Amino acid sequence: LCRSFCFAVVGDAKDIDWFAPSGEKILPTRPNISVSRTDESTSTLTLYHANVDNAGIYKCVAKNGGKEAQATVQVKIFQKISFQSAPSPQEFNEGDNADIVCDVVSSPPASIIWKHKGSILQSAKDVRYKIMDNGHLLIRGIKKVDEGMYNCEARVMARGEIDFRLIKVIVNVLPTIRARKTEVNATADIGESALLACDADGFPEPTVTWTHNSVVLETGDKYSLNKDGSELVIKEVKKVDEGDYTCIAKNKAGEKAEEVSLNVFVLPNITYFNNQTASEFDEEVTLTCEASGDPTPTISWKFGNRLFTEGEQSLDRNVVVRSHARVSSLTLKNVQFTDAGRYLCTASNSIGEDNQQLFLEVRYAPKIMGLVAKYTWEENPANLSCEVAANPRASVVWFRDGIELPSSNSTNIKIFNTPTVNHLEITPESQNDFGSYNCTATNGLGSESKEFLLIQAEVPSSPKIEEVQPFSSTAVVEFEEPFSLGGVPILKYKVQWRLPGKEWRSQEYRADKGELSLITIVGLKPETTYEVKMSAINGKGEGESSRASTFKTEPVREPNAPILEVLPGKNLNSVKIKWTKQDDGGSPIKHYLLRYKAHVSDWKPEQRLPPLSDYVTLTGLDWNTDYEIHVVAVNQRGPSEPSVTSFRTATEPTTVPDAADGGSVLGTGAIVGILIVVFLLLLVAVDLTCYFLNKCGLLMCIAVNVCGKAGPGAKSKDIEEGQAAFSKDESKEPIVEVRTEEENTPNQEGGGPTEPNETTPLTEPE
Repeated sequence: LCRSFCFAVVGDAKDIDWFAPSGEKILPTRPNISVSRTDESTSTLTLYHANVDNAGIYKCVAKNGGKEAQATVQVKIFQKISFQSAPSPQEFNEGDNADIVCDVVSSPPASIIWKHKGSILQSAKDVRYKIMDNGHLLIRGIKKVDEGMYNCEARVMARGEIDFRLIKVIVNVLPTIRARKTEVNATADIGESALLACDADGFPEPTVTWTHNSVVLETGDKYSLNKDGSELVIKEVKKVDEGDYTCIAKNKAGEKAEEVSLNVFVLPNITYFNNQTASEFDEEVTLTCEASGDPTPTISWKFGNRLFTEGEQSLDRNVVVRSHARVSSLTLKNVQFTDAGRYLCTASNSIGEDNQQLFLEVRYAPKIMGLVAKYTWEENPANLSCEVAANPRASVVWFRDGIELPSSNSTNIKIFNTPTVNHLEITPESQNDFGSYNCTATNGLGSESKEFLLIQAEVPSSPKIEEVQPFSSTAVVEFEEPFSLGGVPILKYKVQWRLPGKEWRSQEYRADKGELSLITIVGLKPETTYEVKMSAINGKGEGESSRASTFKTEPVREPNAPILEVLPGKNLNSVKIKWTKQDDGGSPIKHYLLRYKAHVSDWKPEQRLPPLSDYVTLTGLDWNTDYEIHVVAVNQRGPSEPSVTSFRTATEPTTVPDAADGGSVLGTGAIVGILIVVFLLLLVAVDLTCYFLNKCGLLMCIAVNVCGKAGPGAKSKDIEEGQAAFSKDESKEPIVEVRTEEENTPNQEGGGPTEPNETTPLTEPE
């Protein structure tokens, strides 16, 4: 912008000068301002690049000799709207008083209007907003929701000028940080890692750093940080890693810190122990065990099945346990050879335990233990066992009548040694080999001898027959074992029976399967007198027989009732009834009769089962119901007394059985509905066939009565009324039998016949 101002002086002027609004004389050399004279009476002031700073009153002074004249000119310069400072974006911390800068220059001064989200901001509507005298927008306690674009609009209404600037306001949020766990526990020296974690929020997204003992932790051999730093992994945790760790969240708005405590526990570790050696009858010996760990471990002692606790042991005052801090001692007073062996020291705390075996060696003279008597018979080898306890190990020697064995004359004697037992094997050849044998054990601390007896065994005495219970074809013999076993166990019992004056028949029964006190003789004739006697057999041989007892079997009669047992079936509503045959009454069993019923119902049809059968399975029973079972054995003379038992079925499951388990997916109602639909479709098909082929049926009736169509004269009255009768052999439809679940008889399995007969299989595969 360039402006020129001219003044003409009346008369000649020697000097014409211009003065700026500040009173300063304007020199020709001044930049952007030019002063020139076109003639003797005219001077021109030219302002180049004029701006508002050039506005004001300029004075022109003319001089000639002693005369002076002056004149003034007022220069006004109007400036367009100019945004001197309106930076974008402008950032503030949440909660601060935000001064949004928008500096506008214009002349005359512009009025400033602020807008946000299309609305003009006014203090009257929101006291948090205030437009400052300098045009800035003040937002008191700025919030994150205040973030966004703001419009700073300047207006000079005098000349209709408007301009604006968009300013982006960013609200930074001070970080918040919280530890996932304020305390973390870890175990040292087991290769375990510890995870410390803090979750931080804020805007912009804060960075998380960790410090320990004022040292910033970084990813390396010892520590590992995830991408955002929120998780710190401490590798190979040791006791020295224990302490407080600080996680710090930091962004433009500031920083926050949180502490996480790492507690490092140490598994118990037995660091010292001592094995001991003592001699029997020493006054005392002490075992010591020392352990480390955090928390401080408690130490206990164990010997065999005995657990020793702190203090003097109540059961044995010769054992005392004393503990202090990490050290425990076990003191044994008046040492015995039985104290020798392995002691277990156990150090335990809340996170684990450690064990260490300590050994106490007790030196003592030999001690001979074991049985001193052995029974045998001629030509049957037997061992006399000399069990020796000694430390150091003892040498063992056998003697007979002062002569060391084996001797040159004793070919029937052998010696076998083990670490703790010395066996003298003797095969008696005559009465002279029975008697006393001496075992002598010797070590550096002393010796001990003991006499062992080899006794000749005898055959057992006779058993005592207490009672004979006869039946038609069997007899049960009840007896007591022999008074004398002969020194060796009974191997067998021999039972002999006969008709009076006839030869004895016999049967042997093993006695090694528990106690035997009842023996059953089978194959007897009904209503017959018999004699019976018994003898016992051991390794030596058969003993004397008992006195013969006489008994008479019963006449042919009805069989005894079988013994019943109820077992679970394959399904929850099925059972397996098993029976055991008893005395048949002298006549073979012809068959079994079984019947059953629910307690509140009538008896189901009786079932006849073959003589060799021993069980039957009942299926399809009602749920949660009590049942009663009767089973009768029948022979030629008639039925036995019924054997009676009862059972209760399980509660019906709430789940639908799977198809693979044989369950029905459709209920009874669904099956009935399907049958009705099938029946209706079949009825329609038959009616259509009758209509087109025979001019009869329901459709024919409708055609005659509604449509007026004449029916055939040969039709009967039933047909005219829309009814049709069919004989069985006239129907060409297949006969279909549909049986619902209620119609199935409950004593069937797999859809078999309701009542078994002689051809029914006795058993079913299990």
